Amino acid sequence: MPNSGSRRSVVLKRRPRGEPSSADFEIREDAIPEARAGEVVTRTLWLSIDPYMRGRLREEQTYAVAIQIGEVMTGESVGEVVASSHPGFAAGDIVVGSRGWQTHSVTPGDQLVKISRGGAPLSAYLGVLGMPGATAYAGVTEICKPKPGETFVVAAASGAVGSVAGQIAKRAGARVVGIAGGSEKCLWAQDSLGFDDCVDHRTMDLGRELRAACPNGIDCYFENVGGAVQAAVFEQLNAFARVAMCGMVSQYNEHTMPPGPNLGFVVGKRILIQGFIVSDRPARMTEWRAMAEKLVADGSLVHREDIVDGLENAPDALTGILSGRNFGKLLVRVSAEHG
Repeated sequence: MPNSGSRRSVVLKRRPRGEPSSADFEIREDAIPEARAGEVVTRTLWLSIDPYMRGRLREEQTYAVAIQIGEVMTGESVGEVVASSHPGFAAGDIVVGSRGWQTHSVTPGDQLVKISRGGAPLSAYLGVLGMPGATAYAGVTEICKPKPGETFVVAAASGAVGSVAGQIAKRAGARVVGIAGGSEKCLWAQDSLGFDDCVDHRTMDLGRELRAACPNGIDCYFENVGGAVQAAVFEQLNAFARVAMCGMVSQYNEHTMPPGPNLGFVVGKRILIQGFIVSDRPARMTEWRAMAEKLVADGSLVHREDIVDGLENAPDALTGILSGRNFGKLLVRVSAEHG
């Protein structure tokens, strides 16, 4: 049956210089596509906003293909199937996958994962049960490997990745110290997430505050920020410390990258520094989701969402996450859930 109505998409109008803004994007309207053999048409319910998206706006390719001018902005989303030409999906099914900033999408069925209603909130499959949660799980368990009694520090501690990473490290028996922007976020990390301490990176002397919070030095560091935060942490790394390099949001808007730190101390202290991308580990996503669904259901894995309404506000939401304006997992509610 042909699809009636229209869809709205956010496409890249021009490449931003520095901080992206809504002027770098435009709204395009066209017909809702039809599903060909093996494809599924979905109505977008929730759209994920993540810092990595800034890299897709650069002309040069990083680890992922750059968005071209006039193309729909990429992004993970949760949607409801409205039409299917794939035997594994039927109208009304809820699916998660990478489909972009648009109200309706046509996607090969083998690129979608079906999720059930009635368990965790559907939005959680873009945050604590999605890519951010799996990223935290991979970085902590594969690279940091915190041991009981060690000090684990995580930057952007109130964010979608950092908040989960700290909770995983706490379960492993580590002393967990977060770094976040502002007293409200720091208090939430301690009171709600159970972190042992949290340092405000806006403090006058971050190094001094971090030393007070980590009197025995730092054994594990989960990096999401870079810049001055990274410099303060690196000064206090213990011998044989492990550093999981997940993100460097402080420099995503920079046109010219700042000079790097002097890493001579890495040799003397025998420090492991490893970058990673969770998409290299698809099995960890499945493993994490199966484990974490139970923890979310019983309330033992805490998560927080920051919700923006309306697809047209996605560009401003991206600007906000790059400046730390969000508090928790940032999502755009594109359309209402039914059923």
